[in-house]
This record gives sequence, C-alpha cells and structure tokens, in this order.
Amino acid sequence: MIEIEVYQGDITQLELEALVNAANNRLWMGGGVAGALKRAGGKEIEAEAVKKGPIPVGEAIVTGAGKLKAKYIIHAAVMGQDLQTDTEKIRQATRNSLLRGDELGIKGLAFPALGTGVGGFPLDECARIMIDEVRQYSAGKTGLEKVVFVLSGQPAYQAFKQELEAQLG
Repeated sequence: MIEIEVYQGDITQLELEALVNAANNRLWMGGGVAGALKRAGGKEIEAEAVKKGPIPVGEAIVTGAGKLKAKYIIHAAVMGQDLQTDTEKIRQATRNSLLRGDELGIKGLAFPALGTGVGGFPLDECARIMIDEVRQYSAGKTGLEKVVFVLSGQPAYQAFKQELEAQLG
C-alpha cells in the first residue's frame, strides 16, 4: 500500500528520489512547476528532456535532476501546445508517472497538482483524479511506498487535503 501525503511548499526542496514535472508534450520547461525545477536544478534537465520529446500527451519520461536533491525528474505530459488538459490526460499522466517510478525501482515520488497552473484545470477535480489514480495503482504490484502531493498555495493544499480525507474515510 502506498502511503499518500499532502504537503504545502516548494517541490524543488523535497528530498524524495523523484519529482514529477507537470510538462507539455514537447518537454520545454517554461513557467510554473517546470520553470521552478529548471531554475533550481539547472538547464541540463530541460536539455535532456527535450532530446526525448516530443511525447504523446498522457505519457511520461525520466531525466536526471541536475542540482536538485532528487535523483530523477519524471516529466508527465499533461498538455500539448494548446495548453489544454482534461480528466483523461491527467489520469494517464499520473498513472504513467507511477509506472516510471516503479521502472526506476524507487520508493518515493512527489507530484504537483498536474494541469492546474497553465492548464487551468480545477483543483478539486485534479485532486480527486490524482488521488484516486494513486490509490488504484497502489492496489496492484508496486515497489513505491510513498507519494507526496506537493502544493504551492493554500487553495491547492486544502483541495488535496480534503479529497484525501474524503477518499480515505
């Protein structure tokens, strides 16, 4: 069973093995979480990612984490160049990020709220989809032990905290 935590703060400061980047399918790292990861970890993260793209929306690829405390960045393509996302894209990007984590043999990874920044997807709906997907994935065979949802800002933190409490009863 994967332990799920909700944390308010800066994803670039976390000491988990992998951090998930809310990416576009071309894997350019401009604003939001991607921009923060690039600023803190270095431009080499983006350079490595772009070489592996473009990828289908909903897919995820892995790069090194540059100067960050993490070992890996999992780039989850939650939108294309239109900067639009939806329930299925977020669900697939979440699932594929978890799969990449298992392929890496890691124990813990951190997610931002995928698609809620530039993509403009509603926070409460994102929380429902992502937490549900982690719980479904947890029911199968996995080496992952911990997933942390790292949220910047009180509204995002509250949305994920309330959803986690609702799903866990």
